[in-house]
Amino acid sequence: MSTPNLVQEFYEHIWNAGDLGAVPALLSKSFTFRGSLGTATSGHEAFGAYVHDIRTALAHYRCDILECVSEGDRAFAKMRFSGRHVSSFRGYAPTGKPVQWLGAALFRFDGRLITDLWVLGDLAALDAALQANQAA
Repeated sequence: MSTPNLVQEFYEHIWNAGDLGAVPALLSKSFTFRGSLGTATSGHEAFGAYVHDIRTALAHYRCDILECVSEGDRAFAKMRFSGRHVSSFRGYAPTGKPVQWLGAALFRFDGRLITDLWVLGDLAALDAALQANQAA
């Protein structure tokens, strides 16, 4: 199975390029999001603020789709998240060093827009990397 276009465009435009103007074209007005970092949002504005916060803390932030399966109105993707730690993040002072962690994302669609996204991430590995960068 291939990665649905909506999933590919979501990561390429919104997360990797930081193009929040793409939000209305890809996400339903009632879009709900539960991120692996503990944030839950509803709607375009709150999600856009979350994207901005992450991309501010982690320069050159990227979401890479490692694998994706889809069926009907759902898709599930194995992900790698990465960036350079340039602002306070998860309680850690910036180090300017790269961090990365793995995760998974479960999407739900209404056919032409993403309606819901639940992301789970390996926060233990992320915190270990942030802590190691602080000590180095």
